[in-house]
Amino acid sequence: MLKDVIPKDPNFLAMAIGLALLLGWAAGLLCRKIKIPMVVGYIIVGIVLGQSLLGVFNAKNLTGLYFITYIGLACIGFDIGGELALHKMRKLGKSIIWISILETVGASVLVTIAVYLYTRKLYIALIFGALASATAPAATVDVLREYQASGPLTTTTFAVVGIDDAYAVMIYAFASFLAKVFISNKHVNVAEAILRPIGEILAALGIGLVIGLVFLFLIRNYTATRGLLVLTWGVIIATTGLANWLHLSLILANMALGLTVVNLTRWKREDVFELMRSTTPPLFVIFFVLVGAQLQAGKLVSLGVIGLLYIVFRSAGKISGAYLGGVISDAPKGVKRYLGLCLFSQAGVAIGLSIQTMITFGGGQYGHAGVELGVMAISIIAATSLFFQIIGPPSTRYAVIKAGEANI
Repeated sequence: MLKDVIPKDPNFLAMAIGLALLLGWAAGLLCRKIKIPMVVGYIIVGIVLGQSLLGVFNAKNLTGLYFITYIGLACIGFDIGGELALHKMRKLGKSIIWISILETVGASVLVTIAVYLYTRKLYIALIFGALASATAPAATVDVLREYQASGPLTTTTFAVVGIDDAYAVMIYAFASFLAKVFISNKHVNVAEAILRPIGEILAALGIGLVIGLVFLFLIRNYTATRGLLVLTWGVIIATTGLANWLHLSLILANMALGLTVVNLTRWKREDVFELMRSTTPPLFVIFFVLVGAQLQAGKLVSLGVIGLLYIVFRSAGKISGAYLGGVISDAPKGVKRYLGLCLFSQAGVAIGLSIQTMITFGGGQYGHAGVELGVMAISIIAATSLFFQIIGPPSTRYAVIKAGEANI
């Protein structure tokens, strides 16, 4: 096979990364033209260049590229934090809080139960339940803007997709800890099972908060754009390295960093996040190409039942959770009936957490079961993300039209 003769030297890897950037960019443009999210094109290029086909990226050299994965996950976390401006969230009302909590928890609980009943392996069920809670806002927001939608459903959708990824990261932190316990057959009492994940979450949040405060101190009288960009990248990379060193969630730590920046300063916060977003496109192309490169396409068929359960029960959880939250908070009828249909899309955060699963469990520390879990997580989330990204926009379109909020 081609991958058996491909060298591991840095020069070859540099050429491979350049090729991945060019092919990923071209595939992304093609996908956009046919109304498919660009991330799908990046992942397909990764599958072609990865372990499933050509082997340009393979087990021998992918480990040397994990730093790209870490930085990609860090930027996802930082961006989530940047969306959590408290002055905006205070205006959203109790319906947003109830709906966002119940739709994330609903999807997580239903998927966990379904996958456990099929696999009888609680560590697998917990991870997939946590992954099910995340929602990708980009495709949903695109549809709302395309149809110039306005009204209670539109406002609620914008708010919910903006904050439920933060819940997903925290749910994942608990699930990951418990999965480690079950996969290694360690005895842990109830208090430890609750307090240790909380401690890890608080420690990760604390790292982001402290580094964020240092960052704000450094830029308090600083106006140079280039220097601001350097400082921003510096604190993100430092936060990532420290979180990894302490075995904490780098996504959660960087989310806290972004949350600190967006909430504790009234100036430059837009500059910081806009600067970051202007420099991350090449990183995300490579990030998602490497996601595809790690997929084992031949195993997707054997994972089909879990993938089907994941699709069905994630969808059911999103719809029922949003409806129940709407009922409890006395939301408008259109919100209760149709909001769940606006929450199907799945991409960056779920894929990022699946990669975190592969990194955490796939290194051999948790044996064959851990490696299997890592492969399953990436393979199933990549495949189901493609499905949800295809059905998500039409479902959102149907919802806003039925609610009478689309400008058509």
